[in-house]
Amino acid sequence: MNTFNDIKELVTALKREEKLISEMFSKRKSIDYRLSDALELVDYEESRINKLIEKSVIRENGGLLELDGQFSEFFEQVLYVSEEINLSYIDDNIKTIKEHILYFLNEPNENRRYSYLRLIKKTFRNMGLVTLRSVVDLRRNIENTFKNESNYKNKQLKLEHLDEKRTIVTNLIQQTLTLINEEEITFFNRALDEELNRIIIELKHQLGECSHNLIEIEKQIIDFLNQIKQQGKFLEKLRKLKYLKDNFTIEAETDIKQIVSNKNQVIFEARTSQPLNLSIDFLRESEKAFEAIKRIAKQHKDRLLFKPEIADSISNEYLENNIEEEVMINLEEVRNRFIATSDNLFNFILNYDFLKDVNFNERVTIFCQIISQYEQELKIKDNFQITNGIEYAMVFSK
Repeated sequence: MNTFNDIKELVTALKREEKLISEMFSKRKSIDYRLSDALELVDYEESRINKLIEKSVIRENGGLLELDGQFSEFFEQVLYVSEEINLSYIDDNIKTIKEHILYFLNEPNENRRYSYLRLIKKTFRNMGLVTLRSVVDLRRNIENTFKNESNYKNKQLKLEHLDEKRTIVTNLIQQTLTLINEEEITFFNRALDEELNRIIIELKHQLGECSHNLIEIEKQIIDFLNQIKQQGKFLEKLRKLKYLKDNFTIEAETDIKQIVSNKNQVIFEARTSQPLNLSIDFLRESEKAFEAIKRIAKQHKDRLLFKPEIADSISNEYLENNIEEEVMINLEEVRNRFIATSDNLFNFILNYDFLKDVNFNERVTIFCQIISQYEQELKIKDNFQITNGIEYAMVFSK
């Protein structure tokens, strides 16, 4: 395993790639970080990413990058954002303190006794901080689980497991206090160290604060579990009612109508809308009202109502029955009357009574129409006459 040679090399590497590491740490739970995304943060120098992979700062798997678990856990612990509650660390500290107290009591050399004492003080100091951090993480995990876990069964199981961790922390606190107050009285009498006394006082204060928080956490867990249990019962009853309703047996197998009829909650009452008419002064003077009117008008601009144009009433003159008679000239009748005479056709038509006014030109037209339609029944002579400037052939009936 290729690791850093010293702390200076490690800090320098983290400082040089702080942009990439910071981005990957902030998005460690939201997205899968791709190699293409990382290249942009190292000025497209892939060798810099390979250097971090060689030093096990980040890991590559199928084109995806992730922070190594050791570094990710270190950053979470330092920044107090860890979701994991490592209770074994507290237990290990208690065992370490007991071992070094025994070494301290057995050691006649003052220098070695002091080194053991220094390690004991350091461990006591860390115990307070670790216990406080564990309690804070425990409360945050409980709230996140209750708010964000959608599966009721998993939510209940997770809360129960977190409650077990709460019990373990409580026991570890009790063990620590027993160690200080009862089990190692001889050590504290022989040590006679002022700094150790201050550390112990601070540790007791921290453990007391943790104990109070753990009591609140216990109440919170009990409340959350009760809410889950009530919600679970409610959903179970609701599903059963829906099953009966879907099978049309809800009224026969339950007394739901009687129960609902006895209810008088507000939710069962009909909702009445209360119109609120704004004053004219408010609509005229308020800028907010003007903005609201413009906004509503913009929303209703496509809803213009077009008023149809109504035509004027029809006068009575148009409603009266107007009869217009037109006398049509029956050419066949004229032909029949002409055949019964011995007159020439032009003279006959010129003197014919058409029961209406027919001028000379129209009579000439009728003359031509009869000749064209009944030519086979007429005798057209070669001699001609002139009347009113019109020269016409003499036509007789056969």
